[in-house]
Amino acid sequence: MKISLKKLSAAMLALGLLGAAHAADKIAADLALTQATLIDVAGGRSVSGKVVLLKGDSILAVVDQRELGRYAPRRTLRLPGKYLMPGLWDTHVHFGGGPALIDENKHLLALYLAYGITSVRDCSGDLPDTVLDWRAQINAGQLQGPTIFTSGAKLEGYKPLWKGTIEVGTPEEVSRALDKLQGQGVDFVKITENTLKPEIYLEALRQSQQRGLRTSGHIPVQLTLATMFDAGLGTVEHQSYLLRAATPREAELTAQVAAGTLSGKEAMKQSLASYDEATARASFRYMAAKGTAVVPTLSVSRVIAYLDRDDHAHDEALQYIGKGLRATYDWRVQRAAQDDAAAIAQRKAVFEQSAALLPLLQQEGVSIIAGTDAGFLNSYDYPGQALHDEIGLYVHYGLTPAQALRTAVINGPRFLGKLERYGALEAGKAADVLVLDANPLQNIDATRKIRTVISRGTVYDRAHLDRILAETKAWAAQTVAE
Repeated sequence: MKISLKKLSAAMLALGLLGAAHAADKIAADLALTQATLIDVAGGRSVSGKVVLLKGDSILAVVDQRELGRYAPRRTLRLPGKYLMPGLWDTHVHFGGGPALIDENKHLLALYLAYGITSVRDCSGDLPDTVLDWRAQINAGQLQGPTIFTSGAKLEGYKPLWKGTIEVGTPEEVSRALDKLQGQGVDFVKITENTLKPEIYLEALRQSQQRGLRTSGHIPVQLTLATMFDAGLGTVEHQSYLLRAATPREAELTAQVAAGTLSGKEAMKQSLASYDEATARASFRYMAAKGTAVVPTLSVSRVIAYLDRDDHAHDEALQYIGKGLRATYDWRVQRAAQDDAAAIAQRKAVFEQSAALLPLLQQEGVSIIAGTDAGFLNSYDYPGQALHDEIGLYVHYGLTPAQALRTAVINGPRFLGKLERYGALEAGKAADVLVLDANPLQNIDATRKIRTVISRGTVYDRAHLDRILAETKAWAAQTVAE
């Protein structure tokens, strides 16, 4: 049968128009991630046969493989044998060391991304305004780094040990400080106890709660843990504080410290000696009922506890840290070097007993939020790497890999009220995704086996991540050589 050229042209035109119409019906996407296994962190399970579609800085959809034809992605990454999970959070980091170290701190931002940390919670250093600027620049896409949530300047008493604080000593000063922080749009309020009067600490919690501000802090030695929970403290920073709630003598020891008849160190020693699991469990059940979470920071605590065994001179991660930040490590190292055998044994006992509380906290319903204390001053607690060390310690001391993952993916955004945007691979969530070579539900060390990091929709493949590390290493070496 013969078909005229004119009819053939018309038919081809019709098919072309039909194809264009079908293409127009498809949903546009920037990137499709196919053939990988998804990690459902909340459910603690692996899911196959799904495609993750990204558009801009958000997850557009997660669909069955057979539904991919409904979409028109500009780019597709086929990832057989790989695993997808949400980006990791480090919810206790610090930037600081004074204005001279701003550039060194800024170099840590890309380093966090290179280790798969797509969000950090800055718990205040002495560069609070700089960090607020970085937060805005990252949110605007003008600076490469993890999404930053920050407390701004911390609240402290008069003449504090820590720089970069807002000094308060009256309810009126607390009110003015919170006015300033709210005006800066901080994500939470950090309170420390170095020189702050216990009654003003409680006043800061009361006013923060009244304003709807989340709080985070250290625990004054003059107040019991239950007092802090009752006052609405959001997170206890550093798990070792919870040893004080694990003894039937807590009220007695706290009163003696408040009266000045017992030192804090001696109180800790006696707390360890009178540890009681039933008391600890009851305290943690109360803590959970009051909604107070804990950020353990075990990684840095372990480093300090065992400095007599390892001087960290050959740590691979040290090569990414600038000369100025390395110098800030010295004060903790020098303090630890002054400890005698009894003091060394004590700091190890504090760490080990504190770490052993993890499964009890988990079983009694306390929210455990992964945080490392990484940054200036905290010796050999390396930004980026430390988060992997941290969650590895959680598993070592009794959590399952699934539970450890939740501490670094779900519990941080839950504390900040950000679960609608973070914590899972779901439509509408942030396009913060890790591509791993192994399954982290089977072995928590798989979080270190990063093939690709996607942060706010920007793709960093392994070559790009290696380039970040190489450039950071070369830069840090230059600072040491100068």
